[in-house]
Amino acid sequence: MDLEQARFNMIEQQIRPWEVLDGEVLALLSTVKREHFVPAGLQALAFVDMELPLRGGGAHGQAMLAPRLEARLLQDLAVQKHEKVLEIGTGSGYMAALLGRRAAHVLTLEIEHELATQARKNLATESVSNVEVRQADGANGAAAEGPFDVIVLSGSVAEVPQALLAQLKVGGRLAAIVGQEPMMRATFITRNSDTAWTTAEPWDTVAPRLVHFAEHSHFRF
Repeated sequence: MDLEQARFNMIEQQIRPWEVLDGEVLALLSTVKREHFVPAGLQALAFVDMELPLRGGGAHGQAMLAPRLEARLLQDLAVQKHEKVLEIGTGSGYMAALLGRRAAHVLTLEIEHELATQARKNLATESVSNVEVRQADGANGAAAEGPFDVIVLSGSVAEVPQALLAQLKVGGRLAAIVGQEPMMRATFITRNSDTAWTTAEPWDTVAPRLVHFAEHSHFRF
């Protein structure tokens, strides 16, 4: 398999058509080796437009997000070199690696011990030294290390908890996939002041659920 040709095809045929045109993001996708973050035996699928199941995800069934989704989130967040980032849902560590190349520091939380351990190894393979992988339930964030310039939920939720919004700096941004299948919305929330936030929902997608986040009740009064 010609990995470089497959990587080129991924960028040109999947990611650019999804309106990812930021030159720095496209360059990162060329240099951060996605195949180093794919589970053993699935390297041939590293550049395919699909989610990949992560071994070690336990009963939660975690998956590596499709490349175009990760790229679009990265572009739309516009992470800067001086910023501190919190990611919830480390998975294989690929998104954390991309974030680490753009930010000053990344703290990424993964609930499954085996995935957290593997993510650390994957990040070391890519020589990413400014990312801390912590085994933890990320549903409540990491208030003790906040506030953060950027918070990324690498999975979907029914709604964004207020506890996470409170961990944003003024001017900070949070990205999440919000809603129910078959239709979810990419949701970007910016903190404008101590008491005010603005929300944008620029595009549709779907993503696997993050665990331990509250679901909407099906009952109505």
